Amino acid sequence: MNTKGQSLREALQSVFTIVVILVCGAVAYCIYKFIMGDPSHFMEGNIKGHPLQGDYLGMIYKGGPIVPVLITVLLMLIVFVVERFITTTRAKGRGSVAKFVRKIQGLLNEDRVEEAMAACDKQRGSLANVVRSGLGRYRDLQRDNSLPNDQKVLALQKDLEEATALELPMLSRNLVILSTVASISVLIGLIGTVLGMIRAFSALATAGAPDALSLATGISEALINTAFGISGSTLAIIFYNIFSTKIDAMTYKIDEVNFSVAQTFASSLKV
Repeated sequence: MNTKGQSLREALQSVFTIVVILVCGAVAYCIYKFIMGDPSHFMEGNIKGHPLQGDYLGMIYKGGPIVPVLITVLLMLIVFVVERFITTTRAKGRGSVAKFVRKIQGLLNEDRVEEAMAACDKQRGSLANVVRSGLGRYRDLQRDNSLPNDQKVLALQKDLEEATALELPMLSRNLVILSTVASISVLIGLIGTVLGMIRAFSALATAGAPDALSLATGISEALINTAFGISGSTLAIIFYNIFSTKIDAMTYKIDEVNFSVAQTFASSLKV
């Protein structure tokens, strides 16, 4: 892919991210306002009163205006986890990656380059794309008598490195969003906790008997936002580590097969 095409992909990715954030925000607001804030979840149908006993939607609604923000973050987490799962699954291609690597190594050892290219077309995925790019010049470099052998090997390695450089951003894309969600989810929850505690202490500071409703609302707001924030952060960290492990394994396989292709090519030139 050329520089212009890569820039277009990056621009589309930025637009996709912005659209996801806006849509998640709108959905979160609707869930908070019209589902959690439905009067049927509260005593006497009054949303300013206590939620019905055991009604968790009403309880969460009492978390206050920070709740829709946390729901937005949670929805973003779900969307990007699904997106990363689809992308990493496609990157693996069809069938076992380990079997594909062994098959390519065996075919190249027997100098069956065309069959190796056909195997890449069948396998697909990031690893197959990188290998296919290198094998595209494999035969041409073998037959090129204008370059010394060491420069031929360097040229093949350069092609493999360029193909790898184009595939890796797709694998690691949006991981930064998962790591960001892991950080800000707790912080947003703490903001809600602080606001809830301020409301609770304000109720205690009133002259005479404390306002029991305001006190309960403040405590609910504090605890609900804390729980929401910690839950979102925990899930984001788990999925970030899962996808990071998958990407590291894929990167290792790409490096392994690149090294194997280059070494096999160098050996074929010495024959």
